[in-house]
Amino acid sequence: MPPETADAALAPPQFDSYIQPMKSPCIKVCKIDEPSRLCLGCFRTLEEIATWARLTDAQRDQVMNDLDRRRLAFAAG
Repeated sequence: MPPETADAALAPPQFDSYIQPMKSPCIKVCKIDEPSRLCLGCFRTLEEIATWARLTDAQRDQVMNDLDRRRLAFAAG
């Protein structure tokens, strides 16, 4: 194998495009409201927080769409 081919085979992979970070509603204010079991920073459930990285983009979008409703419901009491 020519040296340049061996070097290319050992080189780390190059990414053609920038990898977008996973979107998250987390604002790093993690406090759980016991009655509702919602985080008072992002208004996700504990299950949503725990599984966030494994959710599909569509599932994360659905949670993101629900957050405003949850905030309003929590504020209304």
